[in-house]
Amino acid sequence: MKVLLIGSGGRESAIAYGLKKSPLLSELYVIPGNPGISEFATCIDNIKVEETDKIVEFALSHDIDFTVVGPEVPLCLGLSDELIKAGKKVFGPVRASAMLEGSKAFSKDFMYRHHIPTARYYEYDNYDNAVNGLKDFDYPLVIKADGLAAGKGVVIAEDEKTAITTLDEMMNQGILKDAGSKVIIEEFLDGFECSLLCFTDGETIKPMVSVKDHKQIFDGNRGPNTGGMGSVSPNPFLGNDMDEVLMEDILKPFIKGLKEDHLDYRGCIFIGLMIKDGKAKVLEFNVRFGDPETQSIVLRLESDLLEIMYKTAIKELKDVEIKWNDKTAVCLVLASEGYPGSYQKGMEITGLDKLDDEIVIFHAGTKMDNGVLKTNGGRVLNVCALGDNLEDARDKVYAASEKIEFNGKYCRKDIGLN
Repeated sequence: MKVLLIGSGGRESAIAYGLKKSPLLSELYVIPGNPGISEFATCIDNIKVEETDKIVEFALSHDIDFTVVGPEVPLCLGLSDELIKAGKKVFGPVRASAMLEGSKAFSKDFMYRHHIPTARYYEYDNYDNAVNGLKDFDYPLVIKADGLAAGKGVVIAEDEKTAITTLDEMMNQGILKDAGSKVIIEEFLDGFECSLLCFTDGETIKPMVSVKDHKQIFDGNRGPNTGGMGSVSPNPFLGNDMDEVLMEDILKPFIKGLKEDHLDYRGCIFIGLMIKDGKAKVLEFNVRFGDPETQSIVLRLESDLLEIMYKTAIKELKDVEIKWNDKTAVCLVLASEGYPGSYQKGMEITGLDKLDDEIVIFHAGTKMDNGVLKTNGGRVLNVCALGDNLEDARDKVYAASEKIEFNGKYCRKDIGLN
């Protein structure tokens, strides 16, 4: 099977890693890919993920059998719709379904109408009305940009001054461009966060193994949100007794809602949850694999990822048995100093040749410059490993991280602990 994967980050590196192990795979193309992926796949770096017309043209001209869409942006632009229209099979929801991530207001309305537990909220497209609406909530409260903001559109405001500043930056100053022209203000939920990823074809939904993401930049879950600084699977804070609760309270109403709203959904649904006292509420829906959750999950997958994805695309997910190993996986993000704010690019990366075979490196923000590997993003590399337990896996990734060098290297020291 000739497969096309869309994306260039750590998530796509992990997906490519899973796809390459499939006996069903004959050729793997990646648009645009990265230096790590290029070691075993053909990267097409002159097409951007937003250029849906060019992607469809490539799929047709290269007789691609199956396309896997990694990032949310092309999904929200309707790439899956265009590929299906061209007669191609695709893993990733169509545009109407991708609005579950593309618009926070759409997503919250979906949850309310289909009785999926979530935080109380109001939506605003006028700054003065939003400021006035702050009085309806206690502090801390949460402000979310309605549109796509690369994981940086959520702010927890501890006081009124922070809330007003955030609203001004999003709605008046446009720091998130159009993404912040409409906002959601919602109540703050306490408890512990959990990422729940599932395969679904709109009829069947199959949860993946549990995983914990670490969003904030500093140890102890402090500082601004990032795209994610590391992940661990299984989630050390989630008991097995939650499986039935999540299926009954979240997943079954979700599938029922898709059917009632006639939403064609074939792909991965990533559900951000807050769990407290044995109950779960949905923080957000993402319509693709998480990053860096995927990196830990893929290491625990024993079944054929390509087969699972293809069966999902043709609505035969019910026929697939998905097997996982019982190891613990840890993913540690090595980031550029200054991320998620401004940071420098072009720092030489060394030490990858010193790593043990049990360490898996997923490239996230890298580039080749005249044969020299350099940094090219905020999140640069994902250092991943399996262990017999959390301590074992943590020891492996942190020992490996010490061997990798680039100017301004930064990582959290408490992945899996907080």
